[in-house]
Amino acid sequence: MPPSTSTDGFDSTIHAPQRLRICALLDASDRAEFGFVQEQLQVSASVLSKHVSVLMDSGYLEQTKFVRNARQRVWLRLTPTGRTAYRDHVAALRAIVEQAGS
Repeated sequence: MPPSTSTDGFDSTIHAPQRLRICALLDASDRAEFGFVQEQLQVSASVLSKHVSVLMDSGYLEQTKFVRNARQRVWLRLTPTGRTAYRDHVAALRAIVEQAGS
């Protein structure tokens, strides 16, 4: 699925509240473990998986799976495209808020 970005940077793919929170969390770090993101967002694994899939399908997020001590761990990180799209979206939101306050 192609990203839904307008010319002003607003991105409807990222704008969904949980996806926006995922991007914000991952923008603040290089990567985060799936379980940590789930805990921070306080959502079920299936809800997080759905949002992760949408972001991955858009090319905004990638996941890496590792097996450690017979336990699979999944790490999430924004792609360079995802990081740019997230930052552009935040800038577009700020512009909307600033324009409304004028």
